[in-house]
Amino acid sequence: MRLFDFSLKVNGFKIDEAKAALSKIQAKNDSDFQAYVEEQKKSIISYHLEHNSFYKTLGTSIKINDWNSVPIITKRNLQQPIEQRLSDGFTTKNVYLNKTSGSSGDPFIFAKDKWCHAMTWAEIMSRFAWYGIDFNSSRQARFYGIPLDKKGYYKERLKDWFSNRFRFSVFDLSDATFETALTKFKTDKFDFINGYTSPIVQFAKYLKQKDVILTSVCPTLKVCIVTSEMLFDDDKTLMETQFGVPVVNEYGASELDLIAFQNTNDEWQVNNETLYVEILDVNGNVLPLGKEGRIVITSLYNKAHPLIRYDVGDIGILSEKSTLRKPILKKLVGRTNDIAILPSGKKAAGLTFYYITKSVIENDGNVSEFVIEQLALDSFMIQFVSRTELSNVQKEIITAEMERYLEPGIKVNFERVPQLKRTKAGKLKQFISKL
Repeated sequence: MRLFDFSLKVNGFKIDEAKAALSKIQAKNDSDFQAYVEEQKKSIISYHLEHNSFYKTLGTSIKINDWNSVPIITKRNLQQPIEQRLSDGFTTKNVYLNKTSGSSGDPFIFAKDKWCHAMTWAEIMSRFAWYGIDFNSSRQARFYGIPLDKKGYYKERLKDWFSNRFRFSVFDLSDATFETALTKFKTDKFDFINGYTSPIVQFAKYLKQKDVILTSVCPTLKVCIVTSEMLFDDDKTLMETQFGVPVVNEYGASELDLIAFQNTNDEWQVNNETLYVEILDVNGNVLPLGKEGRIVITSLYNKAHPLIRYDVGDIGILSEKSTLRKPILKKLVGRTNDIAILPSGKKAAGLTFYYITKSVIENDGNVSEFVIEQLALDSFMIQFVSRTELSNVQKEIITAEMERYLEPGIKVNFERVPQLKRTKAGKLKQFISKL
């Protein structure tokens, strides 16, 4: 029985029709595909200018045939009651309603009409199928957060049952918890792992410590798909070694859709079927391929709520090899609010610090996780979880490396903690600026 599809249909999402519509889009030749994208862009703008009072106030200067006249929407624009942002005929009762995680610092409630949400799931299923995953039959080992209140907890457990998945805790990353997880893999026929990057990395480290290759105890495992947090090359290598399967990187936003998904050629292929993705400079101009800028996305199907030229808060680069038919995300640099400002006025992506520190701090396996906070222009705090305290020599090396790569005069403090603070959803934010 196709339980996953059935659960979508019960909730009013026409998944069979959405899959058929997506297949037709994917079958278009290049010229027809270009015409389709342009038609959808104009159609979604026209719809919201006619049916959405919130968007009418934003788009007073829009010229339908001039895409550059379409304003950029930021998360701050959307931080007002959802009822004021819904299109005519839509209410909180007849849409898919959810809330962003707030990892960008600007959480808000969003809505999708049911057809848009069905198209989102059709897109996700299409991408996962590249690796032989069928949501109706493939068993999922899920590393995600879960609400702790009774109603929310059992609601998620019910969804897990319909989705043929078992959920592992991301709030307790102790050896005892991972031992329980390993036992579950020995007794359950999982087809794939899916979830937040950081807890899955910790599970891989545990397996290395135990000298266990996961496919030796769970031979049905095909692939591991990570999302929501940065995936570093050495972590990917570790996971592929300890799991015995490919590790695939997913990039998405709950208010939009799956944005990019690593294809079988190890390219981060952008979703250009239900979304239109642009890279813009600070002034809103489209940048050439290969140039770093703001990721701005248009949802081509969401009639309930306008997400048109929406700044997701991330910085990225589209590859020079990109085409309209097959855009490739060359690099996801980080979030716009993850930029560190140094005493000299120089700016650096927060992940720069993470890369520098990671190369030193984890080389002996003592430190399992860490995060970096910028407290002042010249002051940084590294919080870490470890078996033993870092030596003064190690701390001096890390500080010296940060000064060498960035600039002299940086102060670095260290705090060993029993566990790192995660969001309510279970995500780990690896760099935080307190400025």
